[in-house]
Amino acid sequence: MPKRTTKPTRTAAPKAAKNGRGPKLARRAAPPAAARGFRPTKLKLLRPVPSNIEIAQAGKLKPILQIAAEVGLKPTDLELYGSYKAKVHLDVRDRLARRKSGKYIDVTAITPTPLGEGKTTTTVGLSQALGAHLGQKVFTCIRQPSQGPTFGIKGGAAGGGYSQVIPMEDFNLHLTGDIHAITAANNLMAAAIDARIFHEREQPDDEKLFNAFCPQDKQGKRRFVESHLRRMQKLGITAADPDALTPEQKRRLFRLDIDPASLTWNRVMDVNDRFLRQITIGQGPEEKGQTRAAGFDITVASEIMAILALTTSLPDMRERFGRMIFGTNTRGEPVTAEDLGVAGALTVLMKDAIMPNLMQTLEGTPAFVHAGPFANIAHGQSSVVADQIALKLADYVITESGFGADIGMEKFMDIKCRQSGLTPDVVVLVATIRALKMHGGGPRVVAGRPLDKAYTDENLALLEAGMPNMLRHIANAKRFGVPVVVAVNSFATDTEAEIQLVRQFALAGGAEGAYKCTHWADGGKGAVELGRAVMAAAKRPKHFQFLYPDDASIKEKIEAIAAFYGADGVDYLPEAEQKIELYTRLGYTRLPICMAKTHLSFSANGDLKGAPTGFRIPIRDLRASLGAGFLYPLVGTMRTMPGLSSRPAFVDIDIDLETGKVKGLF
Repeated sequence: MPKRTTKPTRTAAPKAAKNGRGPKLARRAAPPAAARGFRPTKLKLLRPVPSNIEIAQAGKLKPILQIAAEVGLKPTDLELYGSYKAKVHLDVRDRLARRKSGKYIDVTAITPTPLGEGKTTTTVGLSQALGAHLGQKVFTCIRQPSQGPTFGIKGGAAGGGYSQVIPMEDFNLHLTGDIHAITAANNLMAAAIDARIFHEREQPDDEKLFNAFCPQDKQGKRRFVESHLRRMQKLGITAADPDALTPEQKRRLFRLDIDPASLTWNRVMDVNDRFLRQITIGQGPEEKGQTRAAGFDITVASEIMAILALTTSLPDMRERFGRMIFGTNTRGEPVTAEDLGVAGALTVLMKDAIMPNLMQTLEGTPAFVHAGPFANIAHGQSSVVADQIALKLADYVITESGFGADIGMEKFMDIKCRQSGLTPDVVVLVATIRALKMHGGGPRVVAGRPLDKAYTDENLALLEAGMPNMLRHIANAKRFGVPVVVAVNSFATDTEAEIQLVRQFALAGGAEGAYKCTHWADGGKGAVELGRAVMAAAKRPKHFQFLYPDDASIKEKIEAIAAFYGADGVDYLPEAEQKIELYTRLGYTRLPICMAKTHLSFSANGDLKGAPTGFRIPIRDLRASLGAGFLYPLVGTMRTMPGLSSRPAFVDIDIDLETGKVKGLF
């Protein structure tokens, strides 16, 4: 698929309103639902608000074929997974190619507390407001959650309250098996790496190695397979017949000479398991003493997950898999999945996972749930293909970037938009009173413990002290040339004076406005004002730009991002310096940077709140994700395998043996 971009609509900026809420917003009646072919699902709002799973299980589900028909998809566009979810074929883009693209909205957040600030809930609530209450064609595009956080400390990720994607249990658990496919593909490659090292050591004779990789068939003929041909092209070997290879060509083609000390490819699993971070493999007697140190990452940190989120087609995914580097040979040259001969098999394992998953919100608006890379470890975005399809089906596409704007939004702009050619029309910045108070110096917020009274009682001084965090995020978003709207995800304990103070600072900081949102308790109608603000902001001119150019050096890009955080500079450990030198020599300097950094602070220290200054960013190592198309520096002690807490969420999860319903899931 060729790259397509959404173009800004250049209209006059709306006049500022006198009420301190930002631009005055036109109040137009929504067209009749029947005229649009869409029928919203009516909510039955209860007080007090039940648990997320109770609301989700009481939600009225439309058949997924109805969801598809309402948005303009045909039954032949779908691969059904039961009655309420389906995968969508990528060739639907060809049929829709001439349609005008809708507006592209990125939802991000201020630096969150460990509880999260309701970014997904706001994404869904905004979509429900636009689709079910303001008469717009809308699509939600969000990530599929890892089972690590689902069974760990965070819980589910389908939204919350009356702003959720359903069926919630399917969303949070296996969905259509995409993450399992990634686990299988990643671990197939890990097994292939160790097996190749083992067999090359056990077989020093190049001719016998050639016979193993290119055996004779029953007629005594040898043939090259696809992976051989691709490696031959890389090496400049042009022989048409395997038997015509010279001894030197046989050695170059089939002996990789992998340096075990250079390996960067870990095994993965979709569970938080701290005891697998570092392990020793090869201790069985049949491995003949070929032990080495290794480890596990969580599945969503796999480069295969990053590729799923950024790829645009099956051929593109096949090429990206082939480019994945897992180490170097004994001559210091990079070795790839294509060299290993496994890229084709990885593509076969992932051929269904590339299709986005169609679901629905509680109010019956359509949602794509696809890909789930972490934002603090990887780039934290849902898939490009889901956005491409949605933008042709809807007037507004609401997507979400993981964690705070310093991580998720920056990676959305500099990685996802750079690779896809798509550019956003609006940034929605989610803020909460509790998070701003925390950044003002409030007591520590710990998941599973009651909030201190500082967060539940009105405290304007503490709130004002935390405003620099929001202001830095607003300023950072505006650096990309996109209008910013602040969504105040409101809790029952928030006071009108506190909301008004956020509005005052947001407008002073350059946002289009700040809007109280009660979508958790009220569904889409609790985000109608936000929806109108987003519609107005999407009409404003944008002047999109990246944070750094493609041709900047690796260090220049890292330092541009560090300055974006507010850092005074960057400190490179010796291993990072060596990798920068290596990747520069290998010609990887044009790749964007994906910082692996804590999400709890602008700095590398999660305890440093607010909008800190005077800090430096420590880079301890650098890794290349050539398939995904970025380099990722490891900042400080950032880990790629989380651990379970003393009381994980799985303690609450069970099943009702009479009804078969899941209990206790978020």
